[in-house]
Amino acid sequence: MRSISIVVPAYNEQARLPGTLDAVLACLDSRGFEFSEIIVVDDGSTDGTAALVEQRRDARLRLLRNPGNRGKGYAVRNGMQNARGEWALFTDADLSAPIEDLDKLIAAVEKSKARVAIGSRALDRSLVSVHQSVARELAGRFFNLWMRLITGLPFHDTQCGFKLFEAGAAQEIFRRQRLDSFGFDVEDLFIARLLKIPAIEVPVRWANVEGTKVSMASGLNAFLDPLRIRWLQSKGCYR
Repeated sequence: MRSISIVVPAYNEQARLPGTLDAVLACLDSRGFEFSEIIVVDDGSTDGTAALVEQRRDARLRLLRNPGNRGKGYAVRNGMQNARGEWALFTDADLSAPIEDLDKLIAAVEKSKARVAIGSRALDRSLVSVHQSVARELAGRFFNLWMRLITGLPFHDTQCGFKLFEAGAAQEIFRRQRLDSFGFDVEDLFIARLLKIPAIEVPVRWANVEGTKVSMASGLNAFLDPLRIRWLQSKGCYR
């Protein structure tokens, strides 16, 4: 793999972003890519997130600004459609999945014919060092069961924010994405299956970081997203 883009959606991440950027840059420095970049997508932050990125002096760092607070799905789509690497990873700003586990996703796609690799907390739960609350974990497992029932997707964890896409696959998938909400991950994987783009699920390390931006209301609303995806499919929106 010669080149890569790292997309980081960010909403009011002024406190966490410096450490995140240092970690990602260090990872890129040690991997020897011919080309690499970090795209921070500011989702209408009200703190100093955007200014912090602009003040960093590194040619590999780019800032994109959403037109207001549009949601994580919109931010990821914006970043992935503007990525210039032959592969693009999106990762949460809190690095709950360590950036070094990018190596696992790369190894998985190089070994297989997959054009998408998704990090998973469910395939090997011993890799989860810091758990969410019992309520959130149970809700996540129930959501996965519901999602699989409605969409037919085979994945055990669609919501881990650590996913790698081959550039051509990313362009085909993300230009069709319609959801800006919590369920955009499911939608992207559903679109990949419709387009017969092979995807693989890979166990990664994960540690819960406090300060989630996902409210309880957003989490509950996400249970409607698989139904929305099926409705959008019925309207031909993914053709």
